[in-house]
Amino acid sequence: MAQTRNTSEQGSRLLIDAGPIGVWIVVYNLARFVAGDSAIYWGTGAYMVAATAAVILSIRVEKRIPPMLIFTTALVLGFGAMGIWLQDPIFIYIKPTIINLFLSYMILIGLFFGQNVWKIFFQHIFELPEHAWTILAIRWAVWFQFLAGLNEVMWRHITDSVVPESARWFDGLALSEAFWANAKLGVIALTLAFGAAQLPLIFKHQPKSDDPASA
Repeated sequence: MAQTRNTSEQGSRLLIDAGPIGVWIVVYNLARFVAGDSAIYWGTGAYMVAATAAVILSIRVEKRIPPMLIFTTALVLGFGAMGIWLQDPIFIYIKPTIINLFLSYMILIGLFFGQNVWKIFFQHIFELPEHAWTILAIRWAVWFQFLAGLNEVMWRHITDSVVPESARWFDGLALSEAFWANAKLGVIALTLAFGAAQLPLIFKHQPKSDDPASA
């Protein structure tokens, strides 16, 4: 029974974390065939609905209000609504940058004031000493900075949309909007790999069981 419950919770967690991105990818790519340049707005609208559903599911599964998910979803809804209302995809392109910078500076500012928000969010999953939590938090803060920079490079070099040439950083780099949209899958894969790379640090500092029966 416990195993079934854990499997169900893991499935729900996967839907919460990856479901909205999956909806975005499917709707955007389908809409390209019927809506052309408006596909970005169809994908964004579907993503907004899916992100809202993920928040509701998270509250139902975890029996609590997840503050980080609430805030990032608010950013998704805000920038998505502005992009659709103004018919300006730039608001949609910069959304990942804003979210990743928010997460990074939330961690760094918290550490500056003596509060490790990464520990607050994940201490119910892992038990680590303070210095390990600090290392983990700083690593993730730097990772979010990297993702923000990566998104900036990608959207600034979209050549089949409204991005002006003055926004570009590198001559000769040309990307399509479809590349930017579908790159979210690559970003998820990179983030999973980065998360997996933190496991040695986590396992190294896990407390050893004092139960003789487990020896």
